[in-house]
Amino acid sequence: MELSFKRTNGRIDEMIDALIQQAEGVHHAELVREMIISALKSGQESDYLADLKMLNNTMKEMRYTSKVFAPYRQKKKVTIFGSARTEPHEPIYRKCVGFSRQLVEHGYMIITGGGPGIMQAGNEGAGSENSFAVNIRLPFEQSPNPVMLKNRRLITYKYFFNRKVAFVKESDAIAVFPGGFGTLDEAMEVFTLVQTGKTSPKPLVLIDDESGYWDLWFEFIKAGMLGKGLISAEDFSIFSITRSTEEAIAVIDGFYKNYHSIRFVDGRLIIRLTKELSQENIEELQSEFPELLAPGTRITRTSPLPEEADEPDLLKLPRLALHFDHQHYGLLMAFIGRINLF
Repeated sequence: MELSFKRTNGRIDEMIDALIQQAEGVHHAELVREMIISALKSGQESDYLADLKMLNNTMKEMRYTSKVFAPYRQKKKVTIFGSARTEPHEPIYRKCVGFSRQLVEHGYMIITGGGPGIMQAGNEGAGSENSFAVNIRLPFEQSPNPVMLKNRRLITYKYFFNRKVAFVKESDAIAVFPGGFGTLDEAMEVFTLVQTGKTSPKPLVLIDDESGYWDLWFEFIKAGMLGKGLISAEDFSIFSITRSTEEAIAVIDGFYKNYHSIRFVDGRLIIRLTKELSQENIEELQSEFPELLAPGTRITRTSPLPEEADEPDLLKLPRLALHFDHQHYGLLMAFIGRINLF
């Protein structure tokens, strides 16, 4: 039988509905029904065991990720990336310890990869009670660090791609210390996701050491990418570089001074704020960021839309609405920075 996501499966639809009802306590039953249909269709369409194992493990890992992070959804979190090979006696390790400790004092929790080096420094500074560790199963380097070894917020992944989802989806900011291929991979992934709108806007801070690790990287970006027209100048709004942990925290705090969050509804970008903007403020934004808007459209205030009813804790926030062109995500970061100056 060829299964469909539409309710055309007769007895199978009835059995799935009965299963969901029998399980009790299932939220958003229609989405769960589609996941069950997906599993059945996968079993029909593939007889290759490795593919089915990957699908199965992916679902298990993502389910467990949601379970671990769900109780802390209202708490802001900062993901820290950096080298697993950084030793505790190195100045950059101590800088990371101090940075994560300061973040906790500012009300944040910390997410790291759960391994040694900068990851351990992040967990050490935050303390086990304010930390998450999203570890990866590797034959070397990546056993859980002693701070997080027995923590209930330690998750160990088989797949890098699931781990990357957790790093970005669950965080409100990203801080990147010097590192190797893995660190650069993680940082560039976030650049790409923000640049293409595949994750919500969030501050990305590159914290430098005394040798100028990120300064060297920045020179390559300017000459090798911008100079060849491979990126746009507005993409520099995606990240900040600093050697000061105090400045890094100011960047993160400042990003949420007035900006709260975004959501797309029926083609409109809804920007939730912590305080109302005046009409004069809105006119300034309109004149300073015309490239963000679809031709002939304007930035307006709006009440919460019916589609936002699934986020009841945000309904009291003031909002702006605009018809975003879905191209200038780097400029959108600058737009948010401008909102935070009002």
